[in-house]
Parts: sequence; structure tokens; C-alpha cells
Amino acid sequence: MDSRIARIRRKLAKVPYAALRSHSFGEEKHGFCLEPPLPDAKVTEFEADHHIELPDPYRIFLTTLGGAGASPFYGLLPLQSCRLFTMDPRGEPGRPRGFTFAGGPPHRSDLFLHIIEAGCTDLVLLGITGPLAGRVVTGNADGFWGPDVSSATDFLAWYERWLDHMLDGRDNRDLELTSPALRAPLDRALRKHRSDPGEMSRVIESGEMNSTPRVRAGGLGP
Repeated sequence: MDSRIARIRRKLAKVPYAALRSHSFGEEKHGFCLEPPLPDAKVTEFEADHHIELPDPYRIFLTTLGGAGASPFYGLLPLQSCRLFTMDPRGEPGRPRGFTFAGGPPHRSDLFLHIIEAGCTDLVLLGITGPLAGRVVTGNADGFWGPDVSSATDFLAWYERWLDHMLDGRDNRDLELTSPALRAPLDRALRKHRSDPGEMSRVIESGEMNSTPRVRAGGLGP
């Protein structure tokens, strides 16, 4: 068993009760809860149906920690809802490239599995084949930005880094983590808005909230 599994389980249990933790966009949907782990046979069946092998760290997560739920953004997708994508070969040199649904076999391009719901056409994917196999890659299906490759060596490292940032109260614009310090202007405005409806507009116009815009998904840290 990978020693990181026990650490991740402990850290995930602490996050909802950490007073000064960061806020993670989409956390209201999953509530930092994981669904039950998947039977190994279910994962093997998915691999056989799609003619792939899942990277071991991700597979271990699914079979020992949880099959869906708590993660950055709206949460880990149930495995049966994950789809394979390839990087769109179209586009101008030096411009962002999107991802396109891979469809059925045979596969002729490097494959990426859509594993996390990020909203709109943003994608959080896991490399399945090719030089990025095992790495978390974020991008946009329409090619508006990205792709960005996380420096984390595998899925477990990427996931644990998210938990560390949450517990440390750190801000991470790439993953829409908002630290308590950066949330303060908005929190103050919301409190005052109850007595003065014009307060929210004043805060926005003053630029106090410029440090906390909604931003696109990214590679989770350096």
C-alpha cells in the first residue's frame, strides 16, 4: 500500500474543521466527502472496456480511498462518467490547443481521462498514454487556454498538494483556492450589505476585490 494513502485520509478528514483553511471553488457540491471505494473488478472492467490501463496512483485512490467526490472544483467524477480525450491537433503554432472526445478504439493519439468536473468547458484530465501518462493536465475543450501540466509527479502527489494548500490557508489562483486574507474584503462587504445594500457595489468599484477574481483551472502550484 502506498504510504501516501493514510496521510491523504487524515488530511482530508481535517479539512472541513480547519478554521483558517482556504476556500476551494465548488466545495459546496462535494462537501469534502468521498464516495465508497470501487471494487477492483469494477476498475478492471472499465479498463477492459476502454482498452487502457489506469495509472497506479489513481487506481489505488479509487480502490482504497473513494470512487468519486472530494477534490478541487466540483469533485472527482464517478469512473463510469469519465471519458477519454485526445489533444486537438488543430490550431495555430504557439496558440493554446483544446481537447477532443476520443470516441472508441482504436486510439492513435495520446489519451487523457477526464477525471474532475471543473465547470463550463474546462477540463481536469489524467494522462493515460504518451509522455504525460500519470500526470494531471488541465485545459479547455475549446482551446481558450492551456494545456497546463502539473509539476506533481502523479495523481496522489497532486491531490495531497491540494489538501496541503487547503490546510495551510494558502491562495492558489490556478485552482481557485482563496485564502482567508484574500476573502476578507468580500466577507466584510457581505456583512455590511445586510444593512447597506450599496456596500457591495462600493467594494467592487474600489478595487478591494481585485485580488480574488474567478480564474481558470491550472496545474496546482509550481
